[in-house]
Amino acid sequence: MSFSRIARSITPSATLALNARAARMRAAGEPVIHLGGGEPEGLAPPSAIEAGIAMLRTGQVRYTPATGTPAMKDAIIAYTERFYGRRPGRDNVMASAGAKQAIMVALLALVDPGDEVVFPVPYWVSYPDMTRLAGGVPVPVRPADGSFQPSLRDMEEALTLRTRAVLLNSPNNPSGAVYDEEFVRGMVRLCEERDIHLLMDDIYHRMVFDGNAAVNCYACTGRELDEARIVVLNGVSKQYAMTGFRIGWAVGPAALIRAMGNIQSHLSGNPSALSQHAAVAAVADERDSVRELCTHLERHRNVMMELLAGIPGLGVNVPGGTFYGLCDFSRFDADSHRLSEHLLEKVQVVTVPGVEFGMEGHLRLSFCGPLSEVREGVRRIAWLLDPHGPAELEAGGRVFRR
Repeated sequence: MSFSRIARSITPSATLALNARAARMRAAGEPVIHLGGGEPEGLAPPSAIEAGIAMLRTGQVRYTPATGTPAMKDAIIAYTERFYGRRPGRDNVMASAGAKQAIMVALLALVDPGDEVVFPVPYWVSYPDMTRLAGGVPVPVRPADGSFQPSLRDMEEALTLRTRAVLLNSPNNPSGAVYDEEFVRGMVRLCEERDIHLLMDDIYHRMVFDGNAAVNCYACTGRELDEARIVVLNGVSKQYAMTGFRIGWAVGPAALIRAMGNIQSHLSGNPSALSQHAAVAAVADERDSVRELCTHLERHRNVMMELLAGIPGLGVNVPGGTFYGLCDFSRFDADSHRLSEHLLEKVQVVTVPGVEFGMEGHLRLSFCGPLSEVREGVRRIAWLLDPHGPAELEAGGRVFRR
């Protein structure tokens, strides 16, 4: 059977595949610990649930405009004004079926075959394949100093006449690194000078720890929104624990948003009316839910990092945000896929291979699950990696053997 060039070049999402595998194992009664997850354990805000139920009861769950309902757009406008200090118009915003779709339609609107999309290493697992889906060439930039933030020089040297977009994700999935103001400000300047669009994947921008905050990209430019080369991408999935609702958004120049809306109208029609209705309620009525989530996640981070620091030979990098840490396991096995499979097979702990994010020898560990699972998962990893430890480990009602 013959498939298209795109179908042959795209690989399955590693994180979604691991989620599915973990679900199958748990359904079979296996005591799996999932440290590869990408969704908070909390519940969606009650206001969002109530709004969704109220709409369902009317039976009027219909098509909406391709770029979102007026109420959803107004919620995005209010959110942007509150957290970015800019008040866009309705023609500057659009809703999508998750932030992932917003990024995808932005790439489809900007990239022609052979054009380049530049992003730092480590990167979110989908960036390279999303670029290829748009016909573009992914250009990952590995920091010369081995850190999780490239220098401006690293990024500038990667820009060419074919560069159409730069993708930045801060706080960063998978590392939890929070890019500093000098770097973000410098990237805004570079993109403006070279007429390149800067796509700011801000899905974790409010999940920052230690009293810090993510850099506001709009504070780094003196241009009006329609003249700036900035597109901010966000959504309700992470900060409101509404991953299954699939509502994201984009804020940017009106001409680009219009082009993105045209594409989306053919790609998926419109975001779910029901999900938009719930998202509007969540954005309007937080009740400190995001602050509480950050406090919860910071506590989990501290516990996980303290436990990981007790494993000799493990390179621990403390994340400044998100709910992930990217640790260097290369001393134990430089092949992250092999090590991840080993952990799953021997102690039934799910991790994500670092090679999927451009960081071979590393594993991404998530601390957004129950604290008991965070502790238990690290305990099993520590046992398996300790060559001088006991031959057996009792966990989850069964005995693991080396």
